[in-house]
Amino acid sequence: MSQVFEGYERQYCELSTNLSRKCAYASILNEVEKQLKISEIEAGLEEAVILIRKMDLEARSLQAGVKAVLLAKLREYKADLNKLKKEVKKITSADTNQVAREELLESGMVDVHMASADQRERLAMSTEKLNQSSERIKESRRTMLETEELGVSILQDLHQQRQTLLHAHEKLHGVDNAIDKSKKILTAMSKRMSRNKWIVGSVISALVLAIIFILYFKLS
Repeated sequence: MSQVFEGYERQYCELSTNLSRKCAYASILNEVEKQLKISEIEAGLEEAVILIRKMDLEARSLQAGVKAVLLAKLREYKADLNKLKKEVKKITSADTNQVAREELLESGMVDVHMASADQRERLAMSTEKLNQSSERIKESRRTMLETEELGVSILQDLHQQRQTLLHAHEKLHGVDNAIDKSKKILTAMSKRMSRNKWIVGSVISALVLAIIFILYFKLS
């Protein structure tokens, strides 16, 4: 509940009680004293109207739930203020029939104004709900766009990672081919070295045998 509204409400209730007492007291006064008292009452009514306007502005500036409660209270205070105005008119008017006719007309006007106020309030609440729905739709759309952008970014990252893996796989395949070629070369070299060993061994053996034969013939 708004503390500002409660302050205005307290002032109005005190003022309304005071004005009711003055109206009851003015009806038993003589003409001169009655006019003075009526002047005081009219000044109090003007102050009450100002307090009603302040409460109305304060209530309409609050959130929807609190605003509805305060506006309902405010309608009661407006009805109370209209009653006070009628009491003043009864005191100031000498023609009772005229006062009765004015009360009937004012009653109808009050009903019309209250109905219009209710319609305006419902329209304001409907507009506020529509604005809230629009904000929720905008927020949902914003969230959807952000999710879509995030999904696109993730897909791009996955595509890059796939390309990197394919490139690494191609490099590994090339390394495997190079290793196979190196194995074949080493195997061929090993075979050649083995053949060369046999050839060198055979040549050395032949030379040794030749030397032995030569020495044998010379010594004999």
